[in-house]
Amino acid sequence: MTTPRLAVVFNPSKIARDDLCDAFDKVDPDACAAAEWFETTEDDPGHGPARDALAAGAELVIVAGGDGTVRAVAEVLAGADAALAIVPQGTGNLLARNLDVPIGDVEAAIERALETDERRVDIGWIDTGDGQEKGFAVMVGFGLDAQMLVETDDDLKDKAGWLAYVEALGRAVEKSEVVEFTLQVDDGAPETVSGHTLIVGNCGTIQGGVAILPDAAVDDGQLDVLVVSADSVAGWLDTVRSFVWDNGIRRFFAKESATLDADTARHLVGERMRVELPEPVPFEIDGEEVGDVQTFTVRVDAGALRVR
Repeated sequence: MTTPRLAVVFNPSKIARDDLCDAFDKVDPDACAAAEWFETTEDDPGHGPARDALAAGAELVIVAGGDGTVRAVAEVLAGADAALAIVPQGTGNLLARNLDVPIGDVEAAIERALETDERRVDIGWIDTGDGQEKGFAVMVGFGLDAQMLVETDDDLKDKAGWLAYVEALGRAVEKSEVVEFTLQVDDGAPETVSGHTLIVGNCGTIQGGVAILPDAAVDDGQLDVLVVSADSVAGWLDTVRSFVWDNGIRRFFAKESATLDADTARHLVGERMRVELPEPVPFEIDGEEVGDVQTFTVRVDAGALRVR
């Protein structure tokens, strides 16, 4: 296999360049010296470094960081002639999980990046009303997941990782209220929908192997939608049963792939969606809180991103 021109975009708060080079040396002793290196900063999580990597002629950009860094780099690489590979160093590592990239093993992730073939995957784009689309590789939405991010203690997240989200879940449930909002899928008529959580996913597996959107595939040219409307203890138990047990543990062992609905959850599929809420609510993009949003549109960009 011909070695591509390599660039590494890394978040120095997550992993040091020397540690990355040590791992590179165990896979390909020449790769570290041959690569162009670009650091992210607090003010620039990856857009600038990714653009600099492309300007340097990179054919493969390895990104070492969390979901925010991966999303920023993917946003720049969408439609470009360079491929993306991931060395996951975040709390969620959501795109890496959906691409079966090794988690917690830097050397194995680098080996995957250097030695596997490319494939094309979709990327989503969202406009929250400011006229500037933002890319997403995994999922966007409001409700329980976004509120959980608001309630999560950053210091605890640094110490306990994704378990900090579990600690915040109870507070998020208390603050998630069922609202009526307008949802339009593709060219269909807008309809009024009731729910406290809406997730639009390019792919659907989160921490613990739980498939929030079991039928979502990163390369099917579609976006999957989940609306959750549980507003009672019984309803919440039904939802948890479906998405943690049926779509997580049982699905893993039984190798099932069909979507399993709860009475309090609804699935939809399309290439474009528009949502109008009665008032602004906390919103998340690929596991990161991005403030309050009231109206947004999303679309899928099929096969726009090359990945390893």
